[in-house]
Amino acid sequence: MTDVLYDWPAAAAFGRRVPKEKLYAHGSVTAAVRERFVNEVASVEWAYKLAEATVNLSGDELVPEVQVFRVAVKGDDVSPTVLAAIDKAVLTPIVFEIARGDEETRMAAAMQKSGTYHSTGWMPSDRERTPLPTAITLPALYAAIVEPVLPIAGRATESPADLAARLKRVDQLERQVAAAERRLRNEPQLNRKLELRRALAALRGELEAQR
Repeated sequence: MTDVLYDWPAAAAFGRRVPKEKLYAHGSVTAAVRERFVNEVASVEWAYKLAEATVNLSGDELVPEVQVFRVAVKGDDVSPTVLAAIDKAVLTPIVFEIARGDEETRMAAAMQKSGTYHSTGWMPSDRERTPLPTAITLPALYAAIVEPVLPIAGRATESPADLAARLKRVDQLERQVAAAERRLRNEPQLNRKLELRRALAALRGELEAQR
């Protein structure tokens, strides 16, 4: 994970405040999540729209545009369930900038709306911003934008959908490795320990290959 805030292009500026009620209506928000909105979110701004018309890069069916939403929080942070509700209300991928007062900001995203949010750390809001990565298509730009917050690096020619699938598999394998390690520690029988060690080695090998 790399801490970064991007210098979004002026041509892509959208700058529209989004009423929370609209997000409720489009996202089928439960009462519990709505309460989190009320308690955690001060405002939501649709800050930038990265599209062919604004950044001169063509999209595809999965990534026709990329939106940048700025979420100002009332307290220390915002729950992933709130970000997921916003994601569900908008059809295209979103990159979030979450602001804690005027002093601190972090960037977060769920690759291809996977529901698993990865984030930078909190940074000074006035830190120098980084130019957008160079890309020849909008999907490639999207993958490059979110890559710094992901626990794995993108591969050459890998599509956002393929990267999201690999990220999901890495998450699954990490859980399976942790579970296998627990079983191995607690197993008293030697022959069973040998079987568990072989299974654990196979899982670790696949995990390393996926990374």
